[in-house]
Amino acid sequence: MTLNITLSLLDSLHMIAVRAGREIMTVYNSDFDVELKGDNSPVTLADQKAETVITKAIIKEIGDTFPIIGEEAFSDGVAPALDGGPFWLVDPLDGTKEFVKKTGEFTVNIALIDLGRPVVGVVHTPVTGHVYVGSPLGAFADLGDGPKKIKCRPWSPTGLTALVSKSHKTPETDDFLKQFNIRDETSAGSSLKFCAIARGVADIYPRLGRTMEWDTAAGHAVLHAAGGTVTDLDGRELTYGKPGFENPHFVAKGIQAS
Repeated sequence: MTLNITLSLLDSLHMIAVRAGREIMTVYNSDFDVELKGDNSPVTLADQKAETVITKAIIKEIGDTFPIIGEEAFSDGVAPALDGGPFWLVDPLDGTKEFVKKTGEFTVNIALIDLGRPVVGVVHTPVTGHVYVGSPLGAFADLGDGPKKIKCRPWSPTGLTALVSKSHKTPETDDFLKQFNIRDETSAGSSLKFCAIARGVADIYPRLGRTMEWDTAAGHAVLHAAGGTVTDLDGRELTYGKPGFENPHFVAKGIQAS
């Protein structure tokens, strides 16, 4: 199947993500409860409300042609069968731990997968209103003054800026980074780390811990469209639609020096 990626589709996904973000903020600004899922990860009413908004909007406004794999539905045991064709991957609230801590570093992630690769990705930060979009039409960021094209920066011989997970950094991450000339290191939550590399303010983000495909797909699409890569530790590009939807350890990079 040949996908028709249009500006109209990207605009629709942009607005769907923003609407989901509004639902999230109504909970964020309230006295919300936190529950634990079967894997001991936190979940709130915001996760559930946002996924409902996104799922219904995709079906109504874009169509029910492709299956939708949503994090919360999957956690509840609900996942449509994949037939090898395109499908949606939705993380309605990436960075729930940051949401609970009220750091603001959480995102809405929507991605369209085709042939195991994320061809479209939208990442929205509800607290700031920022939106990142990646597709074959390019990578763009709207940081409040309209969408502008973004791209990764080439790695500098004077040293790299590394990003690490705010809530999931491990000693293995420190060991991994020792093979690179790291000048600066900063922590960040959610898929914003992919977006920072995509807009040229950081260079490398290793994740040596458990992640799921919906955690990475949208950010991967943005970074790929901006000229970066997301690979496993052996250099193979991360793929999607794997049994169980679990990722291997990976590293996201900007434009690596040859």
